Order: sequence, then C-alpha cells, then structure tokens
Amino acid sequence: MTSLSLKDVCKSYGEIEVLRDINLEIEQGELIVFVGPSGCGKSTLLRMIAGLEKITGGTLEIDDVVVNDVPPAQRGIAMVFQSYALYPHMTVYDNMAFALKLARKSKEEIDEAVKNAAETLQLTEYLDRLPKALSGGQRQRVAIGRSIVRDPKVFLFDEPLSNLDAALRVATRIEIAQLKESMPESTMVYVTHDQVEAMTLASRIVVLHGGNVEQFGAPLDLYERPANTFVAQFIGSPAMNLIEAKVTATGDTTSVKMADGGHADVPIASVDGDVGGTFKLGVRPEDLTVTESDDYLVSAHVDMVEALGETTVLYFRSQNGEPGLVAKLPGIHRIAKGTNIRLNSVPEKLHLFDGDGRSLLYR
Repeated sequence: MTSLSLKDVCKSYGEIEVLRDINLEIEQGELIVFVGPSGCGKSTLLRMIAGLEKITGGTLEIDDVVVNDVPPAQRGIAMVFQSYALYPHMTVYDNMAFALKLARKSKEEIDEAVKNAAETLQLTEYLDRLPKALSGGQRQRVAIGRSIVRDPKVFLFDEPLSNLDAALRVATRIEIAQLKESMPESTMVYVTHDQVEAMTLASRIVVLHGGNVEQFGAPLDLYERPANTFVAQFIGSPAMNLIEAKVTATGDTTSVKMADGGHADVPIASVDGDVGGTFKLGVRPEDLTVTESDDYLVSAHVDMVEALGETTVLYFRSQNGEPGLVAKLPGIHRIAKGTNIRLNSVPEKLHLFDGDGRSLLYR
C-alpha cells in the first residue's frame, strides 16, 4: 500500500519562507492535484516529494518510512515534467526502455514492460518512430510511458499539459483520466494552475496560496463549500461573485441586506454579535437568474454581454457601484448592454464570508 504523509513540512530559501506547515495525508490510489496561482509553492512541494528540493522542516513519509534524506532514485517515484525531455535520436521504444536498460533489466522484462505501457497509452503503432514524427500529445504520452515502465510507487506530474494547445490539452487530459482508471492502485500527485484540470482529474484537490494550504478536499466539496474567499474565487469559472452585505438578523438562518436594496435569507448559522456587521455574500454566476420581482438579490447595470449560444454571460455592476460581477445564464437571453435588471438565486446556493474572508460554514 503506497501512501504519502506530509507532517509540518516547510521550505525556506534563507529568510524567505516558501511553504509553511504543510500537513497532508494521501492514500493509495488517489490522484491528488496541487492547484494555485503562480508562485504559490505547488511545484516546489512536488519537487520536495520527488527529492529534488531539500525539506527545510517537518517530515515526508512514503509507506510510513521517513524519506527526507533518501535520494530521489531510491524513493520509488517517477516524475513527468512540463517538458517532454525525450531523446531525439532514440525511437519511442528506446526512450521508454532507457531507464530499464540502465537498471540492467533483462531484454525480456524490458520488452514486456514497454509493450504493456505502449498498449495502455495507445502508442503501439508508434514504437519505431522518432519523437520528431509525433504530435505534442503523443510525445507527452511517451514521457508518461517512460514513467509507467518503471512501475513506481508514486507518479508525479508537473504541469504536463501546459505546453499543449487547447484542443490537445483536452484530449490528453481525458487520456490521463483514463490512464488513472486503468491503474486504480497507483498513487498520483499532479500539479497545475488550471482549475478545470484540477476539477476533472482529482480525487482530492489541495488549494495552495502564499505557501499555505487554503483547503484540501474533494472537487465538488471545494466548489460547493469553499473555506474562504480565495478558494471561492479560484475554484469555478467565472469566479464567484462577492457582494458586500450587512447582517440584519441571525440564528440558524442569517438575513442580509445589500446597499442597493437587495436582500437574502441565507441558510447558514450566525451569532448575535454578527448583527450589523459587514460580510461578503457569495453567489456563483451560474446560480443567478433574472427576475422582475421586488424580492431580489442584486439590482444590476449590464456593462457587457457575451452571447455564446449555450449560455449568455452578463458582466455587470450593482446599482450602488460594485463592479466586476458576472451572471452566467443558460441558453439565449436577449439582454442589451446598458440594461438595468434584477437578479436572484435560491438561498441554498448562497455563501457568507466574514471580514477575514472565512466561510461561516467553517466557524
């Protein structure tokens, strides 16, 4: 059983602290995705697991064995980098077999491992080709195949799709998902800045920001119950709307009122001390609907309309001037730029965040 455990892991470069107090328990068979903006420390954390970066503090365990000082080659880990790094003068077969030849495996073992990996990755017909004769997606599959033949304990992926164009990225993402299904016992850790990749591939997602873990959980848990405003706006596209609101009544349901006259009864518990406080009401663009009722959430002035056919995206500001808000309506809506409209949402889709950006669900 291959599991990973990170306990109070830290990383510093001199006085600059890059990662602090990282605590994660990763079980066998999971595909864990590290996601976050550039500079958040996700690739550094992956490289620490691989042994390519020294751990400043804390412990890293693989199968309950502390590996802080174990060399990369002895950790039982295979890494797929952003760059394919294939040998241009070698065939696909030889690229995939190279590490096994260095390990002095028998010809029969090498041949079986390469052919099994090629079949899994649909590369059998390309084994005699050089990398220059392959597409970008095929080259990335060869790089993955080179890792598979080593039969590692843990696979590490460092933004493997970022060099591909949009269409290839989607196709290769599907292939990685299918690969994981075909290898259910394999533990994989995957780094990306693309939250769509994270949502579609992950068993669980680690959201990193400024060297901290903001939230660790299943993709839909992060989408439906974000722990704070950062996760709320990072997970989901377009980002969640955050509207300033005053608490008018508390209890198992919290009543809030917006400056433009909108109001809502949010089924989230609050305390008496919250009355009169300024909070952020969160609502996802896809959870907004147009209404003509006096019972509305926000009164909007439409600044721009994107008519996409399957959806209509409205960019608007509230009547009291809050900019940068978005509504994503299903189907075709003939709403002109400059129009004033009212928008509403079902209470169960609303979120509340305190002055520090923390969700009231996690108090």
